[in-house]
Amino acid sequence: MKHARRLVAGTLAAGALALSLTGCGDSADPTERLAAKTAQPTPEAGGATPSTASPTPAPGGASDEAYKKWGLTAPLQYAPPPAQKPQIPKAGPGKVPVVDRIPVPADDKVVFLTFDDGAEKDPEFLKMVADLKLPISMFLTDNIASADYGYFEKIRDNGSASTINNHTLTHPNLRTLSFEGQKKEICGQQERLEKRFGKRPPLFRPPFGNYNDDTLRAASECGVSSLVLWRVSMQINNFQYAAGSTLKPGDIILAHFRGPSELKGATEIQMTTRMLQRIQEQGYRIGRLEDYL
Repeated sequence: MKHARRLVAGTLAAGALALSLTGCGDSADPTERLAAKTAQPTPEAGGATPSTASPTPAPGGASDEAYKKWGLTAPLQYAPPPAQKPQIPKAGPGKVPVVDRIPVPADDKVVFLTFDDGAEKDPEFLKMVADLKLPISMFLTDNIASADYGYFEKIRDNGSASTINNHTLTHPNLRTLSFEGQKKEICGQQERLEKRFGKRPPLFRPPFGNYNDDTLRAASECGVSSLVLWRVSMQINNFQYAAGSTLKPGDIILAHFRGPSELKGATEIQMTTRMLQRIQEQGYRIGRLEDYL
């Protein structure tokens, strides 16, 4: 019980820190002000589009030469699924657990890639993720991503074992909403993603990393299994850390689907290449988040 309280206290601190990380926070770099810049969502025709993919492959599987094409000096290293999933402390009754780092052994240098929102839909990024077989956990906001949900479906189905998860309908600060308001945002996106992609997502990330007790209860009632935060945010050129100046085993890395207008002229490809280079420089492998949760 004491251990669970310590985890919640730590994750609350990480959630508060999110506002200082420019990933999903409000900062001098106006990269989060996306809704006004994105097209209004278009209605999706038909129901769910079932996946034609085989059973989930292990992360990786990129060709030996793919790394050169995308500006890397060595092949990426991928972590296979663990023999047993790490023990995540259980949440209180009627709540979901909060996870901001996967509890792996200190010598297991594995990190996890997550991309939020869905504003940028760069066709070159589709090629990059497919070529490198990057296992990305995507957290999509409906009014930002739904103008072309097919783009993210292509990432899901490209053999990289990438997944689609919940980032609310309209990207509000959930702390400002009532329990019912939060439930509408979370359950509403669960339902839209299930209708469009054929599966109700197990993971949820609150916008800006902001949540409270009502969020944990609403997420549970909406069928979410874990609320996912982060400890490391990818900026344009380098990482920004919640603590310290290096990656740590089990770190969940936050990045965004963003283009030159939000990245001060850099492309999503350039940002991702730099992110992968930083991971390699520190000797880490890339894992698939859902294999550990």
